[in-house]
Amino acid sequence: MQSINQAVSAALKARDNNQAYQQLVDHVLNDPEVHQFLAQNANSLTVETIERGYSKLYEFYRERELMRAGRATVAPGYAPRLELANGQIAVTYVPTAQLNAQREQEARLNRVQAINMPKFIRQASFDTFYMEPERTSPSRQQAFMAVTDFMNRYLANQGFVPGLYFSGSFGVGKTFLLGALANELAGRGVESTLVHFPTFAVQMKGAIANNTLDQKRDRVKAAPILMLDDIGADALSTWLRDDILGVILEYRMQEELPTFFSSNFTMAELEAHLAVDTQGNQEPLKAKRIMERIRFLAREVPVSGRNLRQEQRA
Repeated sequence: MQSINQAVSAALKARDNNQAYQQLVDHVLNDPEVHQFLAQNANSLTVETIERGYSKLYEFYRERELMRAGRATVAPGYAPRLELANGQIAVTYVPTAQLNAQREQEARLNRVQAINMPKFIRQASFDTFYMEPERTSPSRQQAFMAVTDFMNRYLANQGFVPGLYFSGSFGVGKTFLLGALANELAGRGVESTLVHFPTFAVQMKGAIANNTLDQKRDRVKAAPILMLDDIGADALSTWLRDDILGVILEYRMQEELPTFFSSNFTMAELEAHLAVDTQGNQEPLKAKRIMERIRFLAREVPVSGRNLRQEQRA
């Protein structure tokens, strides 16, 4: 405010040089927005009130002109607004549309917690999910409809809505579609967490040394919406399968929290994969217990089609 006050003080000192001062006052008073404000509040304003408010009128005019010119203002991102406060003219500063849009964008991004996920997840959207005739497939269309159906049912507060288990080959859009759903939900105020599960499993091993295992696991297991990407990509130890994945899924099943998965395995193939630990031990009952929770939490949707990832790199 110091620069404004200095400018106003200089103008007020010009009263003795009546012409310079009057020109400044006339210029401000004839400004359309200032004129409109005075007209709208004519019943509440006196000549004395207006004279006492000259500095505020000038502050409003000057800051608005600086903002329009793209120059530095007292409150970057805020626009000046005239108002009456206790019978006196005052200037308040309100966020601009640009600042509001920026804040909403930041809030939307913060609603998506992406843990070890590829960068393209941040830009994924329904609009950019390839649905052109030359790139789509019946199963891709079915997956897209399943995602939009989930979102509509979830936002309608229809109680527990199971997530989806996308199974299919590399590059068919499973991960992208999960990211698109997370971003669409974020735009509607819903938080979600996306986790690349193989990398997360490695981090869980490292978390033992610094005593952060429970904290990291619990943050994931309690996410309002959880998306576990690339599950089954690596063999899991008994500990990772039962004490990490099993604990997460058990909690989410008990709390009825929507959970999504993507995998190169079908559910049946994943069960066979989980039945063999990293030591080669066969434990089909423990694998079946994990799969019971996955089947409760999600509905399988096969996704097939061209490898769009390879086409993007070409």
